[in-house]
Amino acid sequence: MKVLILSCNTGGGHNAAAQAIAEAIREHGDCAEVLDYLSLAGNGVSKLVGDGYVKVVKKAPAMFGVAYKLGMVVSRLMKKSPVYYANARMAHYLEEYLQENPVDAIVMPHLYPAETITYMRRNGFALPLTVAVMTDYTCIPFWEETDCDYYITPHKKLHPEIIKRGIPAYKLKAFGIPVSRQCREDISREQARDMLGMEQEKKYFLLAAGSMGTKAIVHILELLLAMRSKKENLVVICGSNQKLKKKLQQKYKNRKEVTLVGYTKKMPLYLKACDVIFTKPGGLTSTEAAVSGIPIVHIRPIPGCETENRKFFRMLGMSVSGKTAIGQVVSGVRLIHDEKKVKRMLEAQKREINPDASEELYYFLNAEKRIVNVRFTENMKKMHK
Repeated sequence: MKVLILSCNTGGGHNAAAQAIAEAIREHGDCAEVLDYLSLAGNGVSKLVGDGYVKVVKKAPAMFGVAYKLGMVVSRLMKKSPVYYANARMAHYLEEYLQENPVDAIVMPHLYPAETITYMRRNGFALPLTVAVMTDYTCIPFWEETDCDYYITPHKKLHPEIIKRGIPAYKLKAFGIPVSRQCREDISREQARDMLGMEQEKKYFLLAAGSMGTKAIVHILELLLAMRSKKENLVVICGSNQKLKKKLQQKYKNRKEVTLVGYTKKMPLYLKACDVIFTKPGGLTSTEAAVSGIPIVHIRPIPGCETENRKFFRMLGMSVSGKTAIGQVVSGVRLIHDEKKVKRMLEAQKREINPDASEELYYFLNAEKRIVNVRFTENMKKMHK
């Protein structure tokens, strides 16, 4: 089986899900190609879109929230949004790629390529099995205007909302959000700490700034340092935000209780090694934390889908939060000393989050491609005639 996985550089979650899917496929001896789908139109296009997204999220998160709400309104009023027409322009690039690199299935952990696939389907392009993967615990604007063969959803409790928005129930598969095998490995806290050189007798707060390094983590760090006990240390993951890391290094270079980490591929180990995580409520990061089995404190979300992610996790008892940064820190400090609450939260995470989403998706693709590819072959024959 050969699978094309189309992602986009608008935040790290989509690409992380893409890599997790590819990992599962390759482990079974099949082929998986992860492609930044906008790069088909040139690296300049991909950089323009990706950098623009990151800039808005970092500099003006409130504007992103307004755009999200506007998108919800547009999705209710219009059959085809500007997002659909913008991504329709990618169709001829993707068609050329598929002609030169035929595949059995296309998997999309991002809305944009799903919009392109929809345009292609409506205009008679021959396509293999197409599967969209939702990476937030809500139905974000414009998913309802796409037309893929199937949609992998994060949780079955989201299906009423998704169906109400217009996606047929038979297309929904609640496998969950795919995460790396490293998050699922049976590694004890003691083993993880040995591998990372962390002290066994301490308790650790993990502060995850996300792939873009949110500045909100700075305030959380300051408050935690003021409220922590001497037996509690902090690990701060700054992500790809080098300015944030340098700023924190200058301020806390003499504080032995603070460990600063930049971009790292060892995030699953830190999740296993620490006692509580403070993190932005991104869909992928929250899922990785839940699969790893670490109590979660959700900090201030980027308005929009992250607001819904936090609401979903809190509703099912999988995280705590607070209306303010102080409230969030108080919740985390209390949590690290409340064994009963930690136990209930970890049980909820284990009950509600499927750690094997990428595996289930692999077996589903392997079975479904045989059926859909019959249609694909027939369409190709018609085109040649």
